[in-house]
Amino acid sequence: MKKIKFLLVVLLGLALGYQSAAQDEISPERKKAIDSLAMEKIRDLSKYISIIGSKETPFSEAKRVIDRTLELFVEEARMGVSSLSREEVKYYPIKEYLERLMLLNYDKVSIKWYNIQYISDLELQPDGRYVGVITVYQRFEGTTDDGLKYMDTTKKDITVYVERKQTQIGGKLIGFWDVLLGDIRVVETMK
Repeated sequence: MKKIKFLLVVLLGLALGYQSAAQDEISPERKKAIDSLAMEKIRDLSKYISIIGSKETPFSEAKRVIDRTLELFVEEARMGVSSLSREEVKYYPIKEYLERLMLLNYDKVSIKWYNIQYISDLELQPDGRYVGVITVYQRFEGTTDDGLKYMDTTKKDITVYVERKQTQIGGKLIGFWDVLLGDIRVVETMK
């Protein structure tokens, strides 16, 4: 009798575990919505970087946009920075990168992102999160009033994390998928 009870408990546990795992799978319809949300967050990031880098943006507005930008990322995310004048790519915590961007020593800065696309599909990780990669091309132009001009185009890979979260609405726990951005790695820098 003890063996039967034990076996029932094990089977029930497996069934509940399977049900929980099935709820964490992403349906094709949900994946489409998640992909759309990820692309929206990338477009927001592109817009925020342009605002922060622009010398026409007031300091207080740039600081506010930095705070908004940080909400898009996982806490430990880093941004790769490259230059045509050096081979080394430097990586900065996102907040430090954004603050450095705001203080660039140019009189005019233009940053545009284009050709944004997924290069790797979302894959389930052992920790329950899904991870994918989106590639963007960034065109940077900086000029000074005395005629100095720097331009480059950088191909960057952005890690995208999709994880199941819960929030309480009207006393009920509601599950949802959230998208956060991770490291932004420099793949190539060209003229």
